[in-house]
Amino acid sequence: MEDFEKKVKITESMEIEATADEEANSKSSKTLILLRRFLAVQQRRAQAYAKLKRGFSEYMVSGGELAYQQLCSEITAEFNDCSKQVLEMESLFRNPDFCLVDLAQLLRAVQTQEKQKLNLTATIQVLKKAGRPSERVVSHENCRFMSPTEHECVHVHEITEAAGTEEAEADAEYDNALNEAIRGVQDAVTTINEHLEEVRYEIAALEAE
Repeated sequence: MEDFEKKVKITESMEIEATADEEANSKSSKTLILLRRFLAVQQRRAQAYAKLKRGFSEYMVSGGELAYQQLCSEITAEFNDCSKQVLEMESLFRNPDFCLVDLAQLLRAVQTQEKQKLNLTATIQVLKKAGRPSERVVSHENCRFMSPTEHECVHVHEITEAAGTEEAEADAEYDNALNEAIRGVQDAVTTINEHLEEVRYEIAALEAE
């Protein structure tokens, strides 16, 4: 009877261990799937940025406002969908079934940097669309046209030292704002890449198990 009880206990212990192993394997597999999906979302974001950059360059050459606005709407929808997916993954990692708070925080950190990168990218494009103050094209809508070839320009003013200083200051302010936004994007990209390296390291560790 004693032997039988021992065998039952050993069998139960082995079954519990097997179940625990299965649960651990299942958790690892699900974590791997989520992390790979996260990298795929990041790839989508990179492609969307490339498309936005191309579209903006074309707009700066052709001035096709409608096409550019349509592109911006498409890219915004794409980024919103990517953000939604990442937030869902973060929520899953915080779930008691996973309880992987470190990975949830890693995804949140990437999300924060992506938001910063997008806002600064928009700032850069707005500044580039406007152009440097001293190089902006003057609109002649309010000028008086005497003939098709001649008009009385309301924009002609005496170039004084004060006006020159004001223009130089406006240019400097513009340059600073643009450079600051560009640096901000570069910093965000560096931080995002560092976080993605951590994700890849985590994937490699899970694959090695």
